[in-house]
Amino acid sequence: MLENLEPTQKITPPKDFRPGVQYDGNEGTATTEGMAEQPNFDEFLLERGYHPDEYEIIGIPRTSQWQRYDGEWLTSYRFSFRKKALSVDLPTLMAAARKSKNSVTKTKHREKALIVCPADFQVGKGASRGGHEELIARVFESFDKIELQMKQGYERIYILDMGDIIESFDSKAKFEQVQSNTLSPMQQTDLAASLMFELIKLAAKYAPVTYGSIASNHCQNRFMGQAIGKPGLDDHGIVILQQLRRLTTEIGMNVDYLIPQPDDEGFAFQYGVNTIGAVHGHQAARPAGVKKWWSDATFGNQWASACDVLISAHFHHLAIEELGQRHDGNGSKFWVQCPTSDNGSDWYRRKSGMDSTTGILTIELNKQSPFSGTVTKL
Repeated sequence: MLENLEPTQKITPPKDFRPGVQYDGNEGTATTEGMAEQPNFDEFLLERGYHPDEYEIIGIPRTSQWQRYDGEWLTSYRFSFRKKALSVDLPTLMAAARKSKNSVTKTKHREKALIVCPADFQVGKGASRGGHEELIARVFESFDKIELQMKQGYERIYILDMGDIIESFDSKAKFEQVQSNTLSPMQQTDLAASLMFELIKLAAKYAPVTYGSIASNHCQNRFMGQAIGKPGLDDHGIVILQQLRRLTTEIGMNVDYLIPQPDDEGFAFQYGVNTIGAVHGHQAARPAGVKKWWSDATFGNQWASACDVLISAHFHHLAIEELGQRHDGNGSKFWVQCPTSDNGSDWYRRKSGMDSTTGILTIELNKQSPFSGTVTKL
């Protein structure tokens, strides 16, 4: 009696059916499980951590259907979504340039230079001090204080991007970055460039400007977690400098630029009797390692060997230390470490218990006098 009884035919979902969510930091694709009725896609994303206030559905969902063992038809929905446009106004470089007026405020120039060292902005990073909106407010608060110092009168103002100006999406904490970052890499670059252009415009009101950028770990060109290319060229901070150079040249601003040699990560320049070096600091695992790196670079006759002052960043707190003697015997060498302006490194705070206040370092140099160790955090 069972000879002609066949087992129920196995019904399987479509071959490429894989429910889940994939997201690259800017756009994503979601695939639902098999459903009897069409879901609310906003609610579907919300349940998986993508709030509808921050993300939007784009395009028309695609469907796949199959029949379940009990005869009921199920439908899987595949749709695309993206992070919504920012609610804050992020001016692009060209838009900002059109609005800018290359006006100069008359000040009495002394034989002094001001070095401004924005460091570790890590634009796009979200942490306990907030997101990009809080970062913008914090940075402009520092800019206001720096402008008061600029008004004292200098024959040149140096702006040194001390590295990690963007957060990027491919550092050692790349999986955490996908969740915590508030901006895509392209938006990070746009905002970082806009902030630096605002600082250049501010400084150009009071003195000729020199802008420099160095190679850093968050700004490295990376593939599968490994740095590739030439560090003095293939770096987001240096690419931002290149765009700023094109822009300021086009609109006639008096700005000079400093970058490393293609195979180096930092550079040195002279002002009066002082030779200043700039390096990010990721060459060392601990702050004290920067001093040893400088010593070894001097022994190895590298670009940093001639420096009277070495400025670094990376470790997110202000430090200054007197080290040895200058080549000319007219004073000491100094290592200066910059504070951060970022939204916080919570993993380090939790691990070490330590955290420092934010700010931007400035140094006043006398053209005829060796640097004596005085810095300001604004």
